[in-house]
Amino acid sequence: MIQYLNKNILKNLSNIPGWKTSRKLIVFESDDWGSIRMPSIKTLNYLESQGIDLTKADSKRYNFNDTLENEEDLSELFNSLKMYKDIKGNNPVFTAVAIVANPDFEKIKNGSFERYYWEPFTTTLEKYKHKGTIDMYREGIVDKIFIPQFHGREHLNIAVWLRDLQNKNKQALTAFDSLMWGFNTNRQYNIDYQAAFDLELVSDLKIQSESIIEGLKLFYELFGYNASFFVPPNGPFNNQLEKIASQSGIKFMSASKMQKEPQGNGKNKTKFHWLGQKNKHQQIYITRNCSFEPSDNSRDWVNSCMLEIENAFRWKKPAVISSHRVNYIGGLNNKNRHNGNQNLKKLIKHILIKWPEVEFMTTEQLGNLILKNKLNAE
Repeated sequence: MIQYLNKNILKNLSNIPGWKTSRKLIVFESDDWGSIRMPSIKTLNYLESQGIDLTKADSKRYNFNDTLENEEDLSELFNSLKMYKDIKGNNPVFTAVAIVANPDFEKIKNGSFERYYWEPFTTTLEKYKHKGTIDMYREGIVDKIFIPQFHGREHLNIAVWLRDLQNKNKQALTAFDSLMWGFNTNRQYNIDYQAAFDLELVSDLKIQSESIIEGLKLFYELFGYNASFFVPPNGPFNNQLEKIASQSGIKFMSASKMQKEPQGNGKNKTKFHWLGQKNKHQQIYITRNCSFEPSDNSRDWVNSCMLEIENAFRWKKPAVISSHRVNYIGGLNNKNRHNGNQNLKKLIKHILIKWPEVEFMTTEQLGNLILKNKLNAE
């Protein structure tokens, strides 16, 4: 009971600072689209047989359910979103925080792991026989229910991974041969391969800068518009990279309210953020205050998310809901996709009943609204 009260107090306190609005705004942010994660059930079984632990912490639900999206995944998600409209006639919309490239395993291996090579995620889709998926992306954009934004060039810490491959790390090589990297590593500074911008060495900032510049160029080539919103994978992110992102068109940065800023060599700083906060590059921080992760069976996610939305509205904050791709994917587990969509429809229905005046919008629309209000206030 005391633990629940403490969590509730923290939820309220964390919603106090920052930009406010009397409008009931709902933003769904969904990370990881375009990344490989677990290639197949066959790969999953093989890696477990080789002693690679795929169950650590929260990674289990990703490794057992999350894989490259296919046409059926997007079709079912889109059908769920199209069932509902807000007071202005808008469907719920996913800000699809997307990876635009994956490792080119063949080129990396042929080069004896000396250099890193990447391929556009559309090439990866073709390799997985999901060629029609990119057409589904375009359909979602046209229908204004699935709007990609930038998660990084790849969901991978290139420098850390490549050093392990060069040093013949057994687990890294075993996973590499199965076209996979997404497991927690046991290394000196406990850097997860999935954490693309965690920093082992200060010199790795150069590689990370290049990945942002190249990734944002590729984003434009793939989708025909510039990304304006950037969510660094897994959270760790050295803020020197914000300048690089700004120069490439990023106006809005995602950050946790207590950000771990890696400095290299195992050192970190803690930075505090709030919704609408502006950095020295005039970028606006967008912070999340709700979670909806039904692929995790530890709680009633509809009920818990409704409580978080209520808390956000109490403090005149938009409800910015984190809901990862893993919740809507069925390539490894059909039941997972069905469960995610059923819960999503239930959540949206409950939202519309409790707050009929609610408005659905993308993160970019929210960011532009905050910018407009700030300009009017100045």
